Amino acid sequence: MQLGDVQDGKSASELIDGRIRELGDWRGETLARLRALIREAAPEVVETWKWRGVPVWEDAGMICTGETYKAVVKLTFAKGAALPDPKKLFNSSLEGNTRRAIDFKEGDNVDADALKSLVREAVALNKSKTKR
Repeated sequence: MQLGDVQDGKSASELIDGRIRELGDWRGETLARLRALIREAAPEVVETWKWRGVPVWEDAGMICTGETYKAVVKLTFAKGAALPDPKKLFNSSLEGNTRRAIDFKEGDNVDADALKSLVREAVALNKSKTKR
């Protein structure tokens, strides 16, 4: 894993660590679990911090963002509409032509294998676009 942006003397990874600690509840635990799965699926992932506090994972382009709200932790895949989703993980932002998201609510189980497959597909799509 590589380090991305730096803000206030902290790397993006340190800022994401801080966000997880700051949440201090199921949302922080969920974000930490999702982050670990993204890193497992895409070992070359670069963590960045954008839009005043949104964790972003990139590899040859944006893979997904990890937003936290009161009732959900949302992983938004930048090119989700173009990704195969045989396990039907996408359950949010389904109306657009580009993005797709997965909303995780408190107590939801994470299908680790399906999520890692989706991340790998996103990286493969990004890399196929950069070779052109």
